[in-house]
Amino acid sequence: MAHVTQRPERTDDDRSIGELLSAVTSDAQKLFRQEIELAKAEIREEATKAGKAAGMFGGAGFAGYMTALFASLAIVFALANVMDWGWAALIVTALWAAAAVVLYVMGRSRMREVSKPERTVETLKEDAKWARHPTS
Repeated sequence: MAHVTQRPERTDDDRSIGELLSAVTSDAQKLFRQEIELAKAEIREEATKAGKAAGMFGGAGFAGYMTALFASLAIVFALANVMDWGWAALIVTALWAAAAVVLYVMGRSRMREVSKPERTVETLKEDAKWARHPTS
């Protein structure tokens, strides 16, 4: 009767260095893809905020254009019968200039709310720290 020796089943502790490196590489690739997706999501979110702020700046530009237009029209038409033409034009110009300032300040305030993708930066720092000392 021949004696048959059975090989014990392999455990995770018995994996070769090549298998371990392959697993680490696979995990690193997966982590990198997840970080890219997180960065994309954060950039989309911040781009929306930047777009709204840009809209405010556009409104400020339009108000500036209206300032010039109404200043010109005010010289010709505004309050010509009540006061001197120059004073009438100055009043209308001041109103539009105030509107331009308000829109500009609102746009600048919104633009300050736009930030870098902080969660991604933090996790990338953690990943770099782990890569330098993976056993820590």
